[in-house]
Amino acid sequence: TMTEVYRPLYLNQAPLVFTTRRTSELIKYAANAFLAMKITFINEIADLCERVDANVQDVSRGIGLDGRIGSKFLHAGPGYGGSCFPKDTLALAKTAQDYDAPMRLIETTISINDNRKRAMGRKVISAVGGDIRGKKIAILGLTFKPNTDDMRDSPAIAVIQTLQDAGAQVVGYDPEGMENARKVIENIEYASGPYEAAAGADALVIVTEWNQFRALDFNRLKQSIRAPILVDLRNIYRSDEVRKHGFTYTGIGTNLYQEATGASDSSK
Repeated sequence: TMTEVYRPLYLNQAPLVFTTRRTSELIKYAANAFLAMKITFINEIADLCERVDANVQDVSRGIGLDGRIGSKFLHAGPGYGGSCFPKDTLALAKTAQDYDAPMRLIETTISINDNRKRAMGRKVISAVGGDIRGKKIAILGLTFKPNTDDMRDSPAIAVIQTLQDAGAQVVGYDPEGMENARKVIENIEYASGPYEAAAGADALVIVTEWNQFRALDFNRLKQSIRAPILVDLRNIYRSDEVRKHGFTYTGIGTNLYQEATGASDSSK
């Protein structure tokens, strides 16, 4: 039946694999676990880039040119979330433990990703000066990815909790996810747009890369924000583009001194 359904879509043969039920289940888990591991790998490379005077976006492009690796799922950020990767990595790790064939790579991937979300909250705190008690932090993007209202395991949840634990007042905005966000995130204010969220804020943080956030009017933001600080956890913007408007910029996996001065590393 499946062969007949897909036959008109391909000139020769549709890419169908016929296998056992258990094997097909493992194919699904293994695929999502591998992609989750790939995201976690580039996130750790980003941390190293910040310390050795390198740029993770260039590293991603460079290794992505290798056909054995590919360019997809190599975008550094605040960690993966959603309905598939967290669930399937946990299921694969648990199944492997039950059958006495533990998957240490996947177990470590899960642990690193959980820790990373909190680490992004600490990154915001550092960008603001180390003390955010009583300060207002504006969060743009609450869902785990754009073009959805899905809040399941969204990095924004852990980032906001970390900021709240440090004493910050948080205001959030998301184009689609605020109704669901209200069910899982407590004690924050919700804005009707990015500029309302930024009004009077001590920092603006991009957590989800919605298209609406890719062309912000920084002159307008500068007029209403209390402290012109942008923490871009998705590397949407170029640092020089933001800095020319008088903002302090913090991205993921870049050396801020090199970006600000144009200095090159000592090997060049």
